Amino acid sequence: MSTVMAVSPFLLLVAAGLAIMLLDAFVHERAELAFVTAVSLFGAAALAGAGAIFGVHGPLPSALTSYLAIDRFSFFFQSVICLGGAMTALLAGGYLPEHRLDRGELYVLILFSSVGAMVLASAANLITLFIGIETMALGVYAMAGFRRTSPRALEGAIKYFLLGSFAAAVLLFGSAMLYGATGSLDFAGITESIRSGRADVVMTAIGLPLLLIGLVFEVSAVPFHQWTPDVYEGSVTPATTYMSIAVKTAAFAILVRVLAVSFGDSVSASVSTGWPAVIVALSILTMLYGNFTAIVQSNVKRMLAYSSIAHAGYVLVGVAAISRVGELAVSATLYYLLAYTFSNVLAFGSLIWAGSRGKEAVSYDDIAGLGRRHPGVGLAFSVGVLSLLGFPPTAGFFGKYYVFNAAVQAGGGFVYLAVLGVLASAVGAYYYLKVIVYLYMREPEEDAPVAVPMRSGYVVAALLIAAFGVIEFGIFPGHYLEVALSAAHQLLG
Repeated sequence: MSTVMAVSPFLLLVAAGLAIMLLDAFVHERAELAFVTAVSLFGAAALAGAGAIFGVHGPLPSALTSYLAIDRFSFFFQSVICLGGAMTALLAGGYLPEHRLDRGELYVLILFSSVGAMVLASAANLITLFIGIETMALGVYAMAGFRRTSPRALEGAIKYFLLGSFAAAVLLFGSAMLYGATGSLDFAGITESIRSGRADVVMTAIGLPLLLIGLVFEVSAVPFHQWTPDVYEGSVTPATTYMSIAVKTAAFAILVRVLAVSFGDSVSASVSTGWPAVIVALSILTMLYGNFTAIVQSNVKRMLAYSSIAHAGYVLVGVAAISRVGELAVSATLYYLLAYTFSNVLAFGSLIWAGSRGKEAVSYDDIAGLGRRHPGVGLAFSVGVLSLLGFPPTAGFFGKYYVFNAAVQAGGGFVYLAVLGVLASAVGAYYYLKVIVYLYMREPEEDAPVAVPMRSGYVVAALLIAAFGVIEFGIFPGHYLEVALSAAHQLLG
């Protein structure tokens, strides 16, 4: 029974994906598939959430645990991935019919990409890691090119596919080096080999950076971010939303597991002392580049893409601090990704709501005066960008507080990293507040087509859920942080 509970989120999503492939041939209103997809993902999120809170009791077969880590840490991330996927499906249920793109395959791609993301987040083995990342990535590549008649979408999809293929090849080569160095494919065996001194230090020192390159590509860390702006801009906005939350969350989950467990300072100082400095450097580059480049964007979608890059830099602050403060930094990273998921859905979902068939809102001019003409859109957009900014009492505020606090508690040079993160957030205030200025203090230019919000209960439902999460996690963060702490304790315990 415990085995069934452990894999129930995966089984539910696979069954739902197969069912929707069948239903797509019979339903006339494919928006109904959005409802089925969202319900399936919310159900899987509930199952995974129960696992994150209560854990799984009872023996599990080694055939399962050798490949998947069944612990509260993996369940936490599975729940976040499913929540993001469910809200994305609801957004797609409104967006696709409105823009004459109502094809059912997007919902299938969301479900199977979510399965791949969950496998990646739960990987306990280098083979599982590669299978998870490729299953997730293949679905996302297809989502990026979903608007087949758009040259920009096809350009972004090809760019993502080519760069992603190179990153996967580098990751696979790094995995082969680690296997050659340690004689093991599973993370526990790699850890034991390094701890006992049997691992080849040179091959391990080569394999780890190559493995990291493949993972930081997925989180859009500088200098492996080149695909992000073009892919985000060219993709249909629900696909952009999914990429910005589920892909990033899954990649950070396995990055934390690999660095904190297999290459933590408690394992072998001779191997692990190099990675915190590398993560710190990536964090600084990513925060600064993402924020300063977002300032000059005239396209809101591209601005949010560079904002996503900047947020990867903030999360990397927490990842770097794991080397010093362990559980505190891991739990802060978990909470940040939870808060970011709801905040980003609210921002991208508001952008979807702001446009309709006649005019899709993508630029600042498109949203000019929208907050006064349509208060619902303005309120949702404002709450979303304020949470991304880190304005109290939103979830984004506590996400940044916990991550920067972990860096301060780590001491030494990490204090300066936290200060730099705060200053980078202040830079981000410019382009986030610019959205609010255009919503309420600017009027559209004369003779310019004015964006008219779509009428979709699916989009409104997704925004209400996201807004509830942003406010709930901001006003009552304690319970969710406790769940994150228990997940961190089981990971490092």
